[in-house]
Amino acid sequence: MTVRDMLEAHPRSSVLDRDLLLRCIDECIECAATCTSCADADLAEPDVAEMIRCVRLCLDCADVCQATARILIRQTEPDLGVLRAEIEACVATCRASAEECEKHASHHEHCRICAEVCRRCEQTCEDVLATIRD
Repeated sequence: MTVRDMLEAHPRSSVLDRDLLLRCIDECIECAATCTSCADADLAEPDVAEMIRCVRLCLDCADVCQATARILIRQTEPDLGVLRAEIEACVATCRASAEECEKHASHHEHCRICAEVCRRCEQTCEDVLATIRD
């Protein structure tokens, strides 16, 4: 079973465009996993003291992305204000994590990858926000 299958089987239709919603859920899940892995890789670097902010922002981003995906998966009686606030928080944390990882991207490949994934998630969340703004 996939998330798409579950959303299609749900007795209520989404208030958001299903394809965009699925893309955002997928990006959030991938970003959460990538940020978790990047934070772990940061801890293994010899310059770990210089990576503390990166670890923190990656872990914050992972948590917010995971929560965002879970909230977006729920289709019953969504509150657009809550969705908007959660997605805005995801945009902010993805942006902060990407900016920090970009500072280390030239000497840590995992940070380069993480920054790219965060930017993709940030953009997809922005795309969803554009559909639910009043």
